[in-house]
Amino acid sequence: MAEKSILITGCSSGIGYDAAHTLKKRGWRVFATCRAKVDCDRLISEGLESFVLDYEDEATIEAAVAETLARTGGTLDALFNNGAYAIPGAVEDLPRAALQTIFETNLFGYHDLTCRVIPVMRKQGHGRIVNCSSVLGFVAMQYRGAYNATKFALEGLTDTLRIEMRDHPIDIILIEPGPIATDFRKNARIQFEKWIDWKTSAVRNAYEKELCKRLSNEAGKPDLFELPSSAVTKKLIHAMESRRPRPRYYVTVPTYMMDMLRRALPTRVLDWFLAKV
Repeated sequence: MAEKSILITGCSSGIGYDAAHTLKKRGWRVFATCRAKVDCDRLISEGLESFVLDYEDEATIEAAVAETLARTGGTLDALFNNGAYAIPGAVEDLPRAALQTIFETNLFGYHDLTCRVIPVMRKQGHGRIVNCSSVLGFVAMQYRGAYNATKFALEGLTDTLRIEMRDHPIDIILIEPGPIATDFRKNARIQFEKWIDWKTSAVRNAYEKELCKRLSNEAGKPDLFELPSSAVTKKLIHAMESRRPRPRYYVTVPTYMMDMLRRALPTRVLDWFLAKV
């Protein structure tokens, strides 16, 4: 395969880290971006091309795209929008500022970066844009309202863009993982402690019995059906290298299962089930 280029976000660990290293080994020229320069320096020491891209900072998005195009001579074959995080908590306990902040990263940053590379891909006559969504982009689970909302919105924006790109040589693709072994839960706990005043909440008992215990287990028992980040990379490779990529890729058993349940069950029955898992 002739060398192709891909820009990947959220490469400090987890899905982005595995994707960056794996695609480089497959002959891709990978631009692996992170929010923190210290993480970029680490990736550079590991043989990757890396620079800062923070979805919450428009200037870094603009600079990252400019740096990418400067290194490739003005082309980019693929974009993998991956970086995201969660703010666990009941919807009634989510401050307005918390939602504004998480949407900046999980949605607005994706949109900004995508819109900057579309003209490049249109001009060169090809391109693939892959957005990392989640099973929580099409089914909602309790105490994940902020993350659910960003991923539902991402699915809607991505589906619309895919339709609008039908007559253009750019493939728009969704990857929808379920539980993946990453630092996601550890990072979620940080956000929970930052934003949620759970000790004064009307649902404090539920936090103590369920959510706090789950968040405290970031290094303990894995989730049922949890897979390594390489499971996502496997689907990404198909999305990047197949002649005709699929519009969406499911990863993990829960994603397939939830899709079947939402189609088969009445809403109230599905709500009952989701409240139990």
